[in-house]
Amino acid sequence: MEDLTPKHLKKLNSKRGLQLFLGEDDMTISKALRILAHESKLESLQEELIKLQQWVEAENEKLVVIFEGRDAAGKGGAIRRITQHLNPRELNVVALPRPTDEEKSQWYFQRYVKNLPRNGQITFFDRSWYNRAVVEPVNGFCTKKEYEVFMNQVNDFERMIIDSGVRLVKFYFSISKDEQSRRFEDIKASPVKKWKFSKVDETALELWDNYTEYKAKMFAQTNTEIAPWIIIRANKKSKARVEVIEKLLELIPYKD
Repeated sequence: MEDLTPKHLKKLNSKRGLQLFLGEDDMTISKALRILAHESKLESLQEELIKLQQWVEAENEKLVVIFEGRDAAGKGGAIRRITQHLNPRELNVVALPRPTDEEKSQWYFQRYVKNLPRNGQITFFDRSWYNRAVVEPVNGFCTKKEYEVFMNQVNDFERMIIDSGVRLVKFYFSISKDEQSRRFEDIKASPVKKWKFSKVDETALELWDNYTEYKAKMFAQTNTEIAPWIIIRANKKSKARVEVIEKLLELIPYKD
């Protein structure tokens, strides 16, 4: 590798740098420097996120950020990095379970409306109303009629909440089939993560093409001028987390 600069040596001799070498047997200097650079970049972006949240609160803004993507695409991990140092009283992370019988009898968007932010708040949806655009029809959790009604209503719904003062940002985390398979194996092999592996996950790979078909329909119809989709290439988790924060900071006109 290239010659180490005094700056490199200072990083490697820091408490965090030494932790990396003590924590992993196969740690190399180049790998350690990459990790340290990523963590430094992430920390600086998280400082900007604090300013963004303070701006949202001070200006009585309402911000909704949607995270969609295939199972194991890294949506939850990205949300955790975004919210790690934010004021928890002024944000909500919403990951709704399957609807109850009562909710099934209601207007589909109703339970999502109940979770929209009040003035000065940010809401992060770890999966959203777009469940009905992809996951539900692929897995037979909704009827063809319910799917068609949703697709006819979703753009109007988003226009209504935007017109009412909500800033809406839609992220889609995109991963390859091989990467999804690898992550599933990691999850199943981990004692602390295997609970995440659901019945839907079990069929995700064999239904890959079905997901792709409905995803394409979703993009074609709901990638609107007022609420466009932002695709995050997420095969590399660390890179995706930095990119999604950078995009969010770029889209929201916050001030120091």
